[in-house]
Amino acid sequence: MKHSHGDVPAGSGHVDLHGLVGRWGRGTTEMVLQPSAFPNGLVAFIHAVGWALILPCFWSLDRLIAVCKSTTLERSKRVEQECYLHPLKVLFGSVAFILLFLATAPVALLGFLLWAPLQSCRRPFHYHVEQSSLPEREIHRGFEQAGGKASFGFATANLCLLPDSLARFNNLGNTQRRASAIGQRIAQGICRPHIRIFVDSPSSCGTLTPSNSILPGGNSSTYGSTDRQTQPVSQRPDSAAECGPVAKSGGVVVCVPCEDDVPEEHSAALNSDQNSNRQSPDSHRRAPRALLAQGLHQQDSVPWEVSPLFPANVDVLCLEEVFDKRAAKKLLHQLKPLFGHILYDVGVYACQPPCCCSSFKFFNSGIFVASRFPILEAQYHCFPNSRGEDALAAKGLLSIKVLIGQNQKQQKVVGFFNSTHLHAPEGEGEIRCDQLDMVTEWISDFQAAHWQPDEDVVFDVLCGDFNFDNCSPDDVKEQNHCLFEQYKDPCRAAPGKEKPWVIGTLLEQPTLYEDDIITPENLQKTLEREELRKLYISPPVPAESMPLVYPESGQPWIGRRIDYILYRESSTSKHCRTEIEEMTFITQLAGLTDHIPVGLRLNVMMDSDNADE
Repeated sequence: MKHSHGDVPAGSGHVDLHGLVGRWGRGTTEMVLQPSAFPNGLVAFIHAVGWALILPCFWSLDRLIAVCKSTTLERSKRVEQECYLHPLKVLFGSVAFILLFLATAPVALLGFLLWAPLQSCRRPFHYHVEQSSLPEREIHRGFEQAGGKASFGFATANLCLLPDSLARFNNLGNTQRRASAIGQRIAQGICRPHIRIFVDSPSSCGTLTPSNSILPGGNSSTYGSTDRQTQPVSQRPDSAAECGPVAKSGGVVVCVPCEDDVPEEHSAALNSDQNSNRQSPDSHRRAPRALLAQGLHQQDSVPWEVSPLFPANVDVLCLEEVFDKRAAKKLLHQLKPLFGHILYDVGVYACQPPCCCSSFKFFNSGIFVASRFPILEAQYHCFPNSRGEDALAAKGLLSIKVLIGQNQKQQKVVGFFNSTHLHAPEGEGEIRCDQLDMVTEWISDFQAAHWQPDEDVVFDVLCGDFNFDNCSPDDVKEQNHCLFEQYKDPCRAAPGKEKPWVIGTLLEQPTLYEDDIITPENLQKTLEREELRKLYISPPVPAESMPLVYPESGQPWIGRRIDYILYRESSTSKHCRTEIEEMTFITQLAGLTDHIPVGLRLNVMMDSDNADE
């Protein structure tokens, strides 16, 4: 299923991005992508009535299971309580919810008879459009056509927002409260000031834009952990000479170390970076000295960091496992002031295809995409080969085309973004390989159908939870898939081998509430130390009947990295060159999910000479 709209109105000469966003960002009649998942209000009303009849029965069953399943955090809190209180709660709670379930089951059956047939005419997503509360210069500050440069930020996170009873099997409870806390934390990180540091020194690299130069003050909502608030570092102007060059942002004066203040461990890398830049002007941009001094590392031409906050000014945010509809609404409420265009409740329900009872979908795909750029096209495909518990969810691929702006020739500048969540059970690599085949084909078909010859494509990104890593012997088939010949993985050295700085993204569920990883700051410190990572990151999965030898001699311990952000250059415009500005492993959701979010910022250089051909 897909939805599209017509051409963009012509601009006035230069990059008319602000005016263009104003016309497309308010949900006017120019938009053909409809907010509702249903063709008309009557169908939507009948669907709402059917779901309202189902909900009490569904809720009572959810609470029945939840009252019997505790998280390790809840068990640790009960140590201080009288030992007989919990058994009584389980006993009386189970009886009450069983009675409620039996009482509401007939009504739920009636609601199901209304709800299920309507899924055949349901569009595979809801689309929310809202004017962002941020200034337009901040929404699209990365697009600078006049300078021939653009900067785009992406982030992905698996949130495990299942119904509360099912989330508890992953040692995560209170889905609704987690959803609110997650939305608040993401917003706190993304909407902080976009810092630009001006380094006044002989070795200056010009204007720098670290994602985590200053941590914002203020309160943040917590769940299951306590956030340590970090205040911006400030100095009086008259003290600047004592601490080196000065950076300013929003009235805050920040000290940036001079050449002599750079930590010793970075000096060799800095020298090699400078030599490399002298030798080859076309080589990858190296991490500047000021960024290295603030936590950004440089290896293998990829600047990277472990950050306690989401990168500032993410342009497209992709979330997985947002299965619970109420949780999705809570995320929507928190994120809509920052992202003007949100696709949620993505997927299909009931019998798919219709009249085929062999594949009944109880849950949607769990994909939730928030974009600061207007969405021109959107298309969703459901994987037909899922089995086991994964077959109950409509996992698949969501492909979107976003409008960035217009170039000086009044041509549209667009980007392609794809999000997926692959088959989960271990030992079933053939299913995931088949799904990767489908992803490759569906993306190719989508772009062939929706790319116009007069459009400039500045990025093509694929991200999501792939449920396989690049170090487990059990995942060899997936590691060698041809998808990685098309899309670049910044963390991948070769099939089966990660780059030495990479960090695994799947946490060990029983340890989610340990002191070392319960707060963003503690998790950041833990991930930066290899001996601690071994305790909390899931280890590789061995091949069947084969002993696991990991890591290889002289290699660091990394663990399972199953959350990916990939990018492709072959499908972008021929006068665009892409390089990685920053790769980020994010700890801000510590205690709220069993995955570590990942961020990627891409720089796109536009060759104006070729653009005018």
